[in-house]
Amino acid sequence: MLPLWLVHYRRENLSSDIVAGAILAILVIPQSLAYALLAGLPPQVGLYASILPVIAYIWLGSSSLQALGPVAITSIMTYAVLSPLMAPGSPQYITMAAGLCLLSGLMTMAFGFLRLGFLSQLLSRPVVSGFISGSAVLIIISQLKFLLGVQATGSNSWQSLLSLLEHVQQTNPVTLTLGISALLWLMLSRYGLVPLASRLGWNTKRAEVWVRVMPLVVLATASVAMVALELDTRHQVAVVGAIKEGLGGIHFFLPGLDDLRTLFAPALIMAFIGTVQNITMGQALAAKYRERLEPNRELVGLGAANVVAAFYSGMPVGGGLSRTAINLAAGARTPMASLSAAISMLLIVLAGTHWFARLPLAVLAASIVVAAISMIDLKAFVQAWNYDRADALALLGAAAGVLLLGLELGIATGILLSLVTLLVRASTPHIAVIGRIVGTEHFRNVERHGVETIPGALFLRIDESLFFGNLNAVEARLSAELMKDARICDLVLIMSAVNRVDTTAMEALTDVNRDLSARGIRLHLAEVKGPVQDRLLHSPLWKALSGKVHMSVNSAFETLAAERRVDTGLYVI
Repeated sequence: MLPLWLVHYRRENLSSDIVAGAILAILVIPQSLAYALLAGLPPQVGLYASILPVIAYIWLGSSSLQALGPVAITSIMTYAVLSPLMAPGSPQYITMAAGLCLLSGLMTMAFGFLRLGFLSQLLSRPVVSGFISGSAVLIIISQLKFLLGVQATGSNSWQSLLSLLEHVQQTNPVTLTLGISALLWLMLSRYGLVPLASRLGWNTKRAEVWVRVMPLVVLATASVAMVALELDTRHQVAVVGAIKEGLGGIHFFLPGLDDLRTLFAPALIMAFIGTVQNITMGQALAAKYRERLEPNRELVGLGAANVVAAFYSGMPVGGGLSRTAINLAAGARTPMASLSAAISMLLIVLAGTHWFARLPLAVLAASIVVAAISMIDLKAFVQAWNYDRADALALLGAAAGVLLLGLELGIATGILLSLVTLLVRASTPHIAVIGRIVGTEHFRNVERHGVETIPGALFLRIDESLFFGNLNAVEARLSAELMKDARICDLVLIMSAVNRVDTTAMEALTDVNRDLSARGIRLHLAEVKGPVQDRLLHSPLWKALSGKVHMSVNSAFETLAAERRVDTGLYVI
């Protein structure tokens, strides 16, 4: 069955999409090769992952402009999971990488079929930002050995850094010069070219195009220098090496039981992170270009792309931020641009991959480092720190967890911190003593506004659902307020913000009602929500309530004021 975008395709978009796709395919060649090496896989795998998986995604996905392919986050996750188990690039490693890709793809498809797209909302943005930022630092650390031209090992970031320090004296000066030059040039073009163009009055759109083209220009220049000066043979500058010719074959397989046990948890995390990243980016694009994103269909498309990638390239894929930016900058209008990119990549591979054999690894590493630096979101941390310190600590915890404990425990740390933050907030609810703003029916916190109150009546608003975890805080606040004024004979609990009262809370309120009655204090409820009232109707609290249930706070206020016959004697504070 043809996708809807193809059925309703408008011919006037064809030329723009074809050109955008061709530009995208050419410009992402360095990135595709680099991310394959980052994942510990043969470089041609990055090119393969940009062909059939892309076609699967545009056939089943829902985002019109998101460009799929190898991405840094899934590449480093693949390397982090598998490199401690076996040698990167070995046949067993390649098979396990394909198994990881297959499992994560099937899980992502299952999320979509089961309509679990909402799972992407379970991770807060600070935690996702911390995870990605921590992963970006891991990526940078993993590429330092290529920039230095040394043989460093290590199963985690700390061991890698120690190994680099041990081998730093073996640094290849030519490799270092080549890598640092490429790194500086890419950094200057990425972060300085557009501002410079704007300051000098040049065309900023043209400058943005040059920023996208620059990695290809740098890589081509370095390759020419490599061949002309024979840097690989004379100065032992590491290169990509021989690349397998041809398209590669489709290999159907199923992981063994032992492999499934090893890969299940990493695949689940990869599927979860891919879900969050893809839906977040897709929603941002949909909002910007006034399209409608279907999260569950998006997950089916992403999952199918990874299943196809498992059998064809063996490398996980996802929605790439830089790829999508290039796609948009090149003038893409529909998924036809991605189809054009896949066909263009196919032609590039058919033309021969031997052209890439002498690409210097140091320059590829420089392009990866620059991409990783852009993933470190310091702005998100500053914003979270200024707005909510708990979210900022969750961001730091996720980033530190990734660096110190690894990707799996890092994301688990971030989730745990988010849950702890949520529990702390829920267990310490905001409770306000409120009064009525003079001449209105509006009620506000007595500490923030000038309001009128009724002598002997206490109005308390609880801004949280009541459950076993926050009852101590609620009861402590009730006791503290009652001790302030011995004349109180009516307590009104305003429940407009209470969405749920669990069994423990209901029993606790029943005890409070009984204790207050013994002290001559009536307990009233106001603005109880329908679902909450439906449950309380059949509870002991409802039957034994010493006061009344009021539809609104103002109704409770007027009733208690009338009982006292002191309409002109209300306190104003």
